[in-house]
Amino acid sequence: MYVPRFNAWEDAEEVRALVASVGSTELVTVGPDGYPLATLLPVVWDGDRLLMHMARANQHWRAIAPGTPALAVVAGEQAYVSPGWYASKTEHGRVVPTWNYSAVHLSGRVTVHDDPAWLREAVTVLTRAHEEPRAQPWHVTDAPATYVDKQLRAIVGVELVVERVEAKQKLSQNRSEADRAGVVAGLRGEGGSREVAVAQQMAQQLAEQQPAD
Repeated sequence: MYVPRFNAWEDAEEVRALVASVGSTELVTVGPDGYPLATLLPVVWDGDRLLMHMARANQHWRAIAPGTPALAVVAGEQAYVSPGWYASKTEHGRVVPTWNYSAVHLSGRVTVHDDPAWLREAVTVLTRAHEEPRAQPWHVTDAPATYVDKQLRAIVGVELVVERVEAKQKLSQNRSEADRAGVVAGLRGEGGSREVAVAQQMAQQLAEQQPAD
């Protein structure tokens, strides 16, 4: 991932929080023909590993030998930035459109798991991550055991041992404070959920950079 100095995202807790909030990743490996294979999968970042699973009918997993190098891409909120929002547009006009976003790339080696006990544990961890915050969380054990066993036979587990984490927040950090404030207002004016989310991230950064009284 290309990460300019001012876009580097080095807060490990925030990076993990993004992965947890998104809850999915694009798993990319290289097939035997040298071409990339990619599948969007549910994911949990557990310690130094990513836990995932995919449909057994998906041929992607058959191209994954134990220890295969892989890339897991987690994309956060993103939005188009109009140059018309910059305060500097009226000053000199030397502005162009851009795209703001947050992203995490996790690289490592991946292994496919077919063991029923491993699969059950992985699915339990994935389910717990999404259900625990709910008022009445659903548990894997709520379904009949025979039904769960049948569902587990239809998937394979995927485990990526994380060797490298690259995280980036491109939130107009290279622009002036006035330009960034203009982008925040412009994104909020768009009104879309992703635009508002990016605006909130930018506003938080601006607030954190304000000198204390």
